[in-house]
Amino acid sequence: MNEGEIVTVPRPLTLPDGRPALAAWTLDPDLRHLNHGSFGAVPRVAQERQNALRAEMERAPVAWFPSLPGRIAAARAAVAGRLRTDAKDLALVPNASAGASVVYAALAARPGGDIVVTDHGYGAVTMGAERLARRWGTGVRTARVPLAADAEQAYRAVMAQVDNGVALIVLDQITSATARLMPVERVGTEAARRGITLLVDGAHAPGLLAAPLDGLVCDAWVGNLHKWGCAPRGTAALVAHGPLRADLHPLIDSWGAAEPFPDRFDHQGTLDATGFLAAPTALDFIDDTWGWDTVRRYLDELADHGARVVAEAFARTGPPADPVDVGMPVPGMRLVRLPEGLGTSRVAADALRDRATAELGVEAAFTSFDGLGYLRLSAHVYNTPEDYGHFAETCVPVVEKWAREAREQS
Repeated sequence: MNEGEIVTVPRPLTLPDGRPALAAWTLDPDLRHLNHGSFGAVPRVAQERQNALRAEMERAPVAWFPSLPGRIAAARAAVAGRLRTDAKDLALVPNASAGASVVYAALAARPGGDIVVTDHGYGAVTMGAERLARRWGTGVRTARVPLAADAEQAYRAVMAQVDNGVALIVLDQITSATARLMPVERVGTEAARRGITLLVDGAHAPGLLAAPLDGLVCDAWVGNLHKWGCAPRGTAALVAHGPLRADLHPLIDSWGAAEPFPDRFDHQGTLDATGFLAAPTALDFIDDTWGWDTVRRYLDELADHGARVVAEAFARTGPPADPVDVGMPVPGMRLVRLPEGLGTSRVAADALRDRATAELGVEAAFTSFDGLGYLRLSAHVYNTPEDYGHFAETCVPVVEKWAREAREQS
């Protein structure tokens, strides 16, 4: 922060009756929840809706399951409206990784056709691409995108790996470990021109971006509703266009197998689909209580504030620190560089996450990219500036101690 700069602290959002926003959730009050981006958090009203649906299912299962495809179709129509896309293009799936697996299973073998991913890609989705390449007998090319790359630089880094020997590009819309956007719209336009299939991993996009599908040309897009949308976990959307739609099938065949896309995804046998059915309740709750535009502005201001406060706390005991420049920042998510010695790999970062929960009473995301560790802040409406002040004052000194111990042991 520059001398004389005026710093605005975001005013916390409240419920209409004046209670803190956190009162609408059932999160443990003895933990600080600073990692909404990993698994989300379901508001009470959506939990209650899901519980009521489960009770209905258990009261009369023989009546419930035959009616389920129609209910799922209505739920996905509501979700499609929120995503500003057509319900005929959208299927409900358990999560973004499951949606990616559906796409991988649909793609026919293309000898000589490599797959392009990036070094920011979500591990599970990249592993699926690697398995697909083994099935095809081809290879995976990894585009190295610098953390601070702007849209032009990121586009060029991806397309540098693309030639006539590429059959599929898998690209994050918002990266998980590095909390940045990727130029999916421009890559999509060029991929379509070259006849290359594009799968966009939009796991973090629903809710965080106002219209994640607007202006996007791709064969398939997957996005989690249980992250920023606050739907029950195990709820995601798969949107598909073009010829690929005809080959997309649920991972488990059921009685709708002969129906067209996306109707066949509405038939899931004895799957507990109450999360799908309660998803519109969660999305509507956020909109009706605060409005999504208001929420996105608050999340962005709060993430900025939190990153600045935490970075300044680290700077008091070590080298000067600033929130990390990720080139294409995303609303509601920020990175802060960890002290040297921490989070140098995904395994080390995950261990740090678990230790912070157990010893500091904080649910936080620690990530790793290119051998460096980061604290990834991902805010939601129930977070307040005080959450980040607490982390800065109480947790940063302990994290610094952990870093010194790690350096001494190396």
